[in-house]
Amino acid sequence: MSIDLSLAQDSPQSVWAELRTSLSGVEQDYTSLPLRRAIFLLAVPMVLETSMESLFAIVDMFWVARLGAVSVAAVGLTETLMTIFYGVATGASMATTAMVARRIGEKNAEGAAESAVQAVILGLLLAAAIAIPGMIFAPHLLRLMNAEPAVVAMGSTFTRIMMGSTFSIMLLFVMNAIFRGAGDPAISMRVLWFANAINLLLDPCLIYGLGPFPRLGVTGAAVSTTIGRTAGVVLQCWLLFGAASRVRIVRRHLQVRLDILGRLAKVAANGALQYLIGQASWVWLIRIVAGFGSEALAGYTVAIRMIIFTLLPSWGLSNAAATLVGQNLGAQRPERAQAAVRRIGGYNCVVLGAAGAVMIVFARPLVSIFTHDPQVIEQAMLCLRVISAGNLFYAYGMVLSQAFNGAGDTATPTKLNLVAYWAFQLPLAWLLAFHLRLGAAGAYWAIPTAEGLLASMSFWMFSRGEWKKREI
Repeated sequence: MSIDLSLAQDSPQSVWAELRTSLSGVEQDYTSLPLRRAIFLLAVPMVLETSMESLFAIVDMFWVARLGAVSVAAVGLTETLMTIFYGVATGASMATTAMVARRIGEKNAEGAAESAVQAVILGLLLAAAIAIPGMIFAPHLLRLMNAEPAVVAMGSTFTRIMMGSTFSIMLLFVMNAIFRGAGDPAISMRVLWFANAINLLLDPCLIYGLGPFPRLGVTGAAVSTTIGRTAGVVLQCWLLFGAASRVRIVRRHLQVRLDILGRLAKVAANGALQYLIGQASWVWLIRIVAGFGSEALAGYTVAIRMIIFTLLPSWGLSNAAATLVGQNLGAQRPERAQAAVRRIGGYNCVVLGAAGAVMIVFARPLVSIFTHDPQVIEQAMLCLRVISAGNLFYAYGMVLSQAFNGAGDTATPTKLNLVAYWAFQLPLAWLLAFHLRLGAAGAYWAIPTAEGLLASMSFWMFSRGEWKKREI
């Protein structure tokens, strides 16, 4: 693994000019630009986009934390349940990026638009399959997660609203994936800026009843987040049907194309399974932690929200790898795709390694921003430090996974996730937590250990090069 930091050698003026270009959304051909410039122009808005997605959870947790440990636990359990849906949405969006990027690399704008419409149709079907039962069985889902009676009583309405919001979440994921695959990441970034601005304004108003707004408590966080995301979807639709996007949808594209939908669904199914395997393992981990009391659960919840905030910008860099792989394979340039992945992996190690060091050194003051409960602080600090110790593994591993996904090879990371998370991480967490009596710390230590195994296996599979032959 080599790390290229040559961008840092550029003058501040040239870096600032490139930054303005990346944020402006000017159309570029990422299959012919110098590789370093292509990565920078794609990665900056993608990093900002994923940071904005994490901001929904961070803002909600900031305000809800002041309502007490029960409210924090309700949000934490619901968000853990929602990660299963996020896995489905991420799988669908990843398949969408791969197919749209491949068509753009082939210079097939018509095919990209047709693929985009089928992706939206698939997203709506998947959202309906989760939203309806999720709203009906919300209290039962919380009980299934070992929630205490007080958490079920306070959090059921919050969970129902969040489950019902899966339509707007799915469309946000899928349509932003269309923009990313087309090489329009600045549009995705602006959509989430807009959605988050609304959530930032409404969250304290609806949680605490400021001014003319009703005091809804923890439920207000769900209402404000849903309104913000829905507003973002409206903006996305306006952009896709207008002239602002590289993929422009017109009336003739609004039909079901079973051939395209079938291919997309096949890739999305593996992608969804890939993320469901990973995210479902987190559900079982939180069940293990919940067995050690509300303080441990609240501390874990606070720490995970902070870790997500550092990981999602790195997902932005990884998304740049997926777009570059897809477009360059479409342009018949597989070696350039491979070079892009290696370089982005090095950049990501620097970014996430630095973030991990900050989390380890400044764990107490960072955690204290979200809670003042001494027991919760101690649990959150421990969790934050243990998981951050594995940041280099996460950094390179997530880039490799997205490279496979961008090529349309969703099966390989699915198999690797199954081995790393279900065959290794969960048994190890149970062993450390209960049999070796390490408590919640045992579950924490299983996380970086499993990620190290996953990164190593991914590197070996990527080096074999079978992903270069994948058709989509």
